[in-house]
Amino acid sequence: MTSRTAGTSEVAGTSGVAGTSEVAGTGGAVGTDGVAETPEDEVGAVGAGCRETGVVPSARRPEARTGVAALSPRYQIGAVVALAVVAVAVCAHLGLVFLHVAPSNTLTKQHGAAVDEWVFPEFEQNWKLFAPNPLQQNVSVQVRAEIGTADGGIRTTGWYDLSAEDGRAIDGNPLPSHTQQNELRRAWDFFVATHDSEDRPVGLRGSLSETYLRRIALLRLDRNDAAGPGGVVERVQYRSRTTNVKPPSWSGEKVSARPVVRELPWWSVSPETEDTADTAAGRAGSTGKAGSTGKEGSAA
Repeated sequence: MTSRTAGTSEVAGTSGVAGTSEVAGTGGAVGTDGVAETPEDEVGAVGAGCRETGVVPSARRPEARTGVAALSPRYQIGAVVALAVVAVAVCAHLGLVFLHVAPSNTLTKQHGAAVDEWVFPEFEQNWKLFAPNPLQQNVSVQVRAEIGTADGGIRTTGWYDLSAEDGRAIDGNPLPSHTQQNELRRAWDFFVATHDSEDRPVGLRGSLSETYLRRIALLRLDRNDAAGPGGVVERVQYRSRTTNVKPPSWSGEKVSARPVVRELPWWSVSPETEDTADTAAGRAGSTGKAGSTGKEGSAA
């Protein structure tokens, strides 16, 4: 028998099967045709790995879990409960807001107070999304004042068209302020919604709406310098002028072009002016005390 050099291999026939290679030390016998005879147990072990390459594939590692699946069962249950609570809260909020803007129905009649308590004031909506008849009126809010003059007399100013002032500030302005767009309009809608046909407040919100309008009147009159030198605003009076929007020519609808005027009684502004005076006096007193303390400290 002829010995083979370690590391050399011979291929049997033309099949090129890796199992016929001869390596020194494998114990395979050499046949008469020069091909090493590999024991059947070794061929079976190699072929079991891979019939084409003879390489045994390595075992796959399990993929790592991510997200909620990576948590323990206890924390998974807690996450599911938290998500369920958030989903219920969101659905309840959307349902209450929907009932607030929806037309009057059985639910709003029975649970209207609960809906208002949840919506007002943070989530109030006034889109008129479900209004069968959208607003088709122009409402102009005006105010005038009684001024106490420096010589002790009383004079009444003319009507200041506050809506026209806001309109001029908005017209042509690409970025109008929220105050110019909504302050007066929302204040007037708030007043109308909380007062009866005799202009009497309905509940605490009605009184709040009057206070809000009085303060707006003082701010606007001061901006227009209605009191003049030495004058003091004593009382204010509001009125609204409502005009129907003219329908298009192709519409057969007929509306009255006559404006409707709603004039409110005179309101005293003493509570607002007293609050302002008390605030100013408090600030002046604090400044005076601080100044006197400083002087005493310097003298000491």
